[in-house]
Amino acid sequence: MGRLHERRLALIGAGNMGFALLEGWAGQGLQGDAVTIIEPNPSTQLIALCQNTGFELYAEPKACIPSDAVVLAIKPQMLDESVNAAGYFLHSGALLISILAGKSIKDLSARFPQISSVVRAMPNTPAAVGRGMTGIYASDATSAKQRDLTESLLKPISQVEWLSEEKQIDMLTAISGSGPAYVFYLVETLASAGVKLGLSAALSQKLARATIEGAGELLHQMPDVTAEDLRKRVTSPGGTTAAALAILMKDDGLAAILEQAVEAARHRAEELAG
Repeated sequence: MGRLHERRLALIGAGNMGFALLEGWAGQGLQGDAVTIIEPNPSTQLIALCQNTGFELYAEPKACIPSDAVVLAIKPQMLDESVNAAGYFLHSGALLISILAGKSIKDLSARFPQISSVVRAMPNTPAAVGRGMTGIYASDATSAKQRDLTESLLKPISQVEWLSEEKQIDMLTAISGSGPAYVFYLVETLASAGVKLGLSAALSQKLARATIEGAGELLHQMPDVTAEDLRKRVTSPGGTTAAALAILMKDDGLAAILEQAVEAARHRAEELAG
């Protein structure tokens, strides 16, 4: 993680995503009082992690500790009540990284006028197992070193992509942010279809899960092969897969439904952003 161990970090909120970040940092060798965590309701796993790493854990700030980066990993509706806690760690040269959905850089800058370097990051739930995808957008004042620091903090749990416009955060949210739920629902519906064919619920669930897990692993291990090419490799002309795809690939089939779903997610993200 480069010179990350020389940085002072603060994490405000250590729920699922915050905990994933901490595990990623610990896995890279970060430890001790370099990390201060503010979490009023710590899980047993968080307490154990802090005991093992030496990370400092508090329900609320005890003293001002100027930090190089402050990561906001709280729920969006808790932003206003977290301003005071974050203020204990922020100073004019600090970097603020927010993973709050729907809170723009303008929103954040209004609440934290003492800083100008602000990054919005939108990870997704596979970050919990180190396989996330995170889109990032930075304010103009964010320096190259602060961008590097942002990557160092996020790469232990996900791939990262810098976005050229802040509005792309809403687009990314609709694809990778909400995307895992689409895949989980596919497992549900595939398993349900198996039950209707006459398989047991347990066997259908096992088949559906293993199929999606395996297909995802193929994508992961074959990055230079497109999804289209992988699909064609499975599809024999006139075979069973071709018969199923003929239904899924109708004009009003899966592609059309997904386009509607993604557009609905993007629109909702814009509404939440105000």
